[in-house]
Amino acid sequence: MKSFIISMITASAIIGSALFFMSGNETNLSPSVIASNVSVVEGTQIIEISAKGGYSPQLTIAQANIPTVIRVTTQGTFDCSSALTIPSLGYRTNLPPSGVTDIEIPPQTAGTTVQGLCSMGMFNFAVQFN
Repeated sequence: MKSFIISMITASAIIGSALFFMSGNETNLSPSVIASNVSVVEGTQIIEISAKGGYSPQLTIAQANIPTVIRVTTQGTFDCSSALTIPSLGYRTNLPPSGVTDIEIPPQTAGTTVQGLCSMGMFNFAVQFN
């Protein structure tokens, strides 16, 4: 009986430790995660998004009423995230397996959200303009 109790305590400690370390993993992005992937260069806002096995970050907060470029970087991307669609802009492209694609978008008003999706709709990202 003693060995059973020790085994249960050990198993609980291992599972608890695993849950603790996994909770800080940045790949588990939720819509509440806001990334600082935005910069302004010579009056143009640049939003960096990476595409491979999905899009990262999933949510970006950007400045409204300023010319904007969504810069999508791929590196060995051969999944459906390489087929990018931004429905509100009427934009659709197949990204190169590796490289950088700049997507110029007009200034957006405050409160606007621009969403990008893969061709299957499995992966997405959103840019909220404030």
